[in-house]
Amino acid sequence: MGSIKQNYANNVLTDGKFDATDLDGVIPNTNINDNSIDNVTVFGTAGSGIASVASDPPSPTVGDVWYNTTTNAFKYAGVGVGSWSSGGNMNVARGNDGASGGTSVNDAIITTGYTGTAASLSAETYDGSSWTSIANVNTARTGGTKGSASGSSTAFIFFGGNVPPITGATESWNGSSWTEVSDLNTARETIGGAGIQTAALGFGGETPAATGATESWNGTSWTEVNDLNNARARPIGIGVQTAALAVGGIPTASSESWNGTSWTSITNLNSARYGGAGAGTQTAGLYSGGDLPPNTAQTESWNGTSWTEVADLATARRGLFGSGAASSAVVSGGYTTTYVNITEEWNAPDVVINTLTTS
Repeated sequence: MGSIKQNYANNVLTDGKFDATDLDGVIPNTNINDNSIDNVTVFGTAGSGIASVASDPPSPTVGDVWYNTTTNAFKYAGVGVGSWSSGGNMNVARGNDGASGGTSVNDAIITTGYTGTAASLSAETYDGSSWTSIANVNTARTGGTKGSASGSSTAFIFFGGNVPPITGATESWNGSSWTEVSDLNTARETIGGAGIQTAALGFGGETPAATGATESWNGTSWTEVNDLNNARARPIGIGVQTAALAVGGIPTASSESWNGTSWTSITNLNSARYGGAGAGTQTAGLYSGGDLPPNTAQTESWNGTSWTEVADLATARRGLFGSGAASSAVVSGGYTTTYVNITEEWNAPDVVINTLTTS
């Protein structure tokens, strides 16, 4: 094993403790083996390799270890684990693939959808605690954009849906009113979407047949670009115009990644489903809820390489609205056995501080 240099002890007493009164020295390697360090209690400082601090660091990095002299405990920074909590109820209970977008749990927008009796004209924004009704859209519809972000609560775009008939109509929100802009080239419902108000991507959906058609929005008009590898209805969109994901749909678990030019098949969801909610980016995403069948509360997290099952929603449902980031998301509405107005908020801190304990 080699010699060990110890600045405050150079031998071990019969009770297994270091003698801290000895001078600086070297323990011969012949006196050391792997078993010799079992059940040893070390007295003195935490050591030169571990910092001693009076309070926990404000912004630790995963893997950091320190000794807190106030609480007399060793601490370390670990990977955060996400969880769902209840949020404010929507003003209008609805689901069935309305449009949604936003950047975080404090910035979300939903539009249209189905209330159980009719397609909805209403739209609402969320500030992290409550929903506020805003101006109605111009055309009520179901099956509109299924995406994690097509803008923010003050600059949003949504497209497609079923009035009926199936439409390519596109509407843009400037924070106070809705304006009809250029239609999609291919009218469809249950279309996936990603991006922002001036640079968006629409893909998949039903014409009524499932399609892989993909279109790019430049703030003025739609341009047909390369199709999905797998045509599908009800894909969830995550990301931005040049770096997006198309996730799940009917009847598939497949995921595809868009690089601004073409789609590439990537790791599948763990559970094939449709009608869920998406959030995040191409390298850090979230997919929750949906219909397997039956309705599910399952949530999966994407790290850029693979999907991992994380904490379930409190309420299993399909056709729900989703927006935000992989670490700060909001889902609302959807269908259980009826259309609901409930909201759940997702929080997944990047780092959590843990205390080292013994058992």
